[in-house]
Amino acid sequence: MALGNVALTRTIWSFVRLKSRITGNSLRGRPARVVMFVLGALAACGFVVVGYSTFAVPGLLGRPEIAEVLFPFGGVVLVLGWLFLPLLFFGVDNTLDPAQFALLPLRRPTLIAGLAVAALAGLPALATFAATLGTVHTAARLGGPAAAFAGLLGALSGLALCVVLSRAVISAFATALRSRRARDLATILLAVVAASIGPLELTLLGLLDKADWASVQAIAEVAGWTPLGAPYSMGLDVAAGRAWAVPIKLLIVLATVTGLLLWWGRTLEQAMAGASGAGPGRTGSADTRAPVTQLLFRWSPRNRFGALTAREVRYWWRETRRRAALVTLAMAGVFLPLSTAFAGGGVGATGFAFMVGAIAPIGLANQFGYEGSAYATNLATGVPGRLEVHSRAAAHALFTVPLLVLVAIVTGLVAGRPEAIVAQFGTMLATYGVGLALVLPISVRAAYALPDTTGPFALSSGGGIGKALPGLAALAGAMFGALPVVLLAWRWPWLGLPVGLVYGGAAYLLGAHLAASMLDRRMPEVLAAVTPR
Repeated sequence: MALGNVALTRTIWSFVRLKSRITGNSLRGRPARVVMFVLGALAACGFVVVGYSTFAVPGLLGRPEIAEVLFPFGGVVLVLGWLFLPLLFFGVDNTLDPAQFALLPLRRPTLIAGLAVAALAGLPALATFAATLGTVHTAARLGGPAAAFAGLLGALSGLALCVVLSRAVISAFATALRSRRARDLATILLAVVAASIGPLELTLLGLLDKADWASVQAIAEVAGWTPLGAPYSMGLDVAAGRAWAVPIKLLIVLATVTGLLLWWGRTLEQAMAGASGAGPGRTGSADTRAPVTQLLFRWSPRNRFGALTAREVRYWWRETRRRAALVTLAMAGVFLPLSTAFAGGGVGATGFAFMVGAIAPIGLANQFGYEGSAYATNLATGVPGRLEVHSRAAAHALFTVPLLVLVAIVTGLVAGRPEAIVAQFGTMLATYGVGLALVLPISVRAAYALPDTTGPFALSSGGGIGKALPGLAALAGAMFGALPVVLLAWRWPWLGLPVGLVYGGAAYLLGAHLAASMLDRRMPEVLAAVTPR
């Protein structure tokens, strides 16, 4: 028995060593990927500092009533973040893909344990655990060593819940999404759900702000008895003299983790086999139009720019990941101002609106990665960088600019300032133009490969957070870069639209020129970067 346990432990730790070696090999000889990995590590350190400080403040202030509200709500947000943020924004770490172990003689419990331990050894899990140690700090100050021990137990069980929940859901999707249509539908639905998290949180905060403190505490108490909030309130229970609640909450969390592990185990074998089968083919009458007429829209110019733009429009409408990006933008653009106004910030809704123009270009931060090795066609046909950049930006603008018009109208009406609609649209054009000016060069210099679409949420090894940082930096740069137009439109609203149009257009032309020059010099490097290995 002892020898069997030792062998099992060695096998499980082999997964950790394998993950470390694969990650190290993916960084070797690739300075850009190393830089992004380091930036991701720094972002994780920042998350640790902010999270630990937030959870530790109630203990430093000696305010248990604040902790009893903060910890359950913080736990709910943390677990939901582990569920949705990797799926839609950072990608799921696919360094150890279960399909890679399909031919090895590994028992299912061993494989699950190895994958789980390898996930716990990743940067997101370590950062999450370090941040939640702030709850242990507060519990120690409020209730002494016993409360600190209960808080540590809760932080560990909460981390296990986050990791197992994320992995189980991914495995279930790999099993359920067998057809292309099912995968597309699931991606869009998840994009809608994930994009709704922010507006729902703002709405909830507005309702909590209007509610009395007793109501807020009652909601937090209920959240503390759910599997999402229970792990992070155990230390507070001991500090408040409710030690009897700790084993019950621990049982709730462990039962949830056990259920998720069983679910994961049932779907893992099918996930290892991969998606199989295809839906019935579509039948229909043949299109008798000329090939060029089939490609171009009626309004498209009959030249290379029109052909490339029409192709990109079809890609944005049909390709799953691009459609998910558009859905996320639409949800954030329309419902963020609405939820802000509903929360009691009608004037603040206009402040959120100009952020939509900065968020919109992020979908182009890895525009060449969407195509992968198919980008070789553009390289072989000698498409100039200037034509490539302008056609891609034009196709994106055909979807984005009408949305900006809608956001400006909705924001002005919700805020009770219809006279500010035109100026608001001008500020969003300015932020959109500045955002494009920053994102287009980033898409050339920091392109990276996306995995095959058999798993729409997977991400190749190398650090998803680090790969997302250039786009987030462009978002911040667009907001700061457009501040002169925002201030001018606030002082003289009638100048908002013309100045925003000129300012954003000039910024876009400058960024597009820089990106085109870089692309002409780096086309082979871009193709190598976006080709999956």
